[in-house]
Amino acid sequence: MFGLGRAKLPIAEEDRLWIDRSLARLAGLLGIQRMRQAVVMLPTPEHFPDRFDGTDKALDVMFRRVAERMEVDPDTIELEIFDDATQASQTLVPFWSGENSGAGGLYGHDGVSRTVIAVNSSQLKNPMALVATLAHELGHAILLRPGLVKPNEPDMEPLNDLLTVFLGFGVFNANSVFQFQQYNSYDRQGWSTRRLGYLSEQQFGYALARFAVERGESKPEWAKYLSTNVASYYKESIAWLRENERRG
Repeated sequence: MFGLGRAKLPIAEEDRLWIDRSLARLAGLLGIQRMRQAVVMLPTPEHFPDRFDGTDKALDVMFRRVAERMEVDPDTIELEIFDDATQASQTLVPFWSGENSGAGGLYGHDGVSRTVIAVNSSQLKNPMALVATLAHELGHAILLRPGLVKPNEPDMEPLNDLLTVFLGFGVFNANSVFQFQQYNSYDRQGWSTRRLGYLSEQQFGYALARFAVERGESKPEWAKYLSTNVASYYKESIAWLRENERRG
């Protein structure tokens, strides 16, 4: 009667509306079935059966597994490892520009034929973060390489974050929350990732809740793999969505 006990969202109304609109936008660009039929990838032997020992070979196997799940041909992308992001931008992928210090992953393409994803060697120590990095960088290839999204759009990076949820990698990216930065000049473009996140844990929590609702999942098994914080925001968001569905 007095509003007591009503579910509350962990994000601002502006953020909620953006996530709802952006998921609808991704559905328009890629088809709603890509989200509804996506296999939610988990840090389990079922989804990642190959032993990861941090070697180049193990990285390549993981990269191919992530790429194929995201429906990207891994043979069309060069995969590199770097120790220093500035050196990587100057030597591995000369079409990058900008200060990339501390980057966990880099993506760039020259607009003609070369597409490169580079991974910081430090990421090889953390398979969960590595999968999140690869998923994010591959998202750039999905949206930017064919020109579905313009690289200078103000919400390019959070939209790319949201794409990882849309395509089933939300558990990895929500649990690993990265910060993504974009660099542009008149003839060059590139992206880098850093820990701490672009979409917040709260935003990921709501996005995952909306993802579950859109797929008709009332109690998805994958939710138990969310980190403590993200799981809390996810549950708050699910409660809000269900309450507002009843009221609507």
